[in-house]
Amino acid sequence: MSQSQDPLDQLDDAVAAAAFRRLVRHLRHRHDAQNIDLMGLAGFCRNCLADWIRDAGYEGDKAAARELIHGMPAEEWKATRQTPATQEQIERMEASLRKNGPDLR
Repeated sequence: MSQSQDPLDQLDDAVAAAAFRRLVRHLRHRHDAQNIDLMGLAGFCRNCLADWIRDAGYEGDKAAARELIHGMPAEEWKATRQTPATQEQIERMEASLRKNGPDLR
């Protein structure tokens, strides 16, 4: 299905924006859902969302985009929320990333 035929493209921008904000707020609250686990399961994480908003036109730099998504500076998030990745998590993430299509890389 081409992007122009994707019903998602017909979704009102205000509705899409509200859903995106809800997703980001949910991820801010659920810091127990580690980025490495999100990557291993779904092939994306909070940092990907920060990259995607920049790709979509957000004018802030990488650090500002990550702060917007994390709700705090990324270094603070790493220090207070992120746990060390296990080898199993890394392997699951790598396998998951191989499944991503070109528009998700």
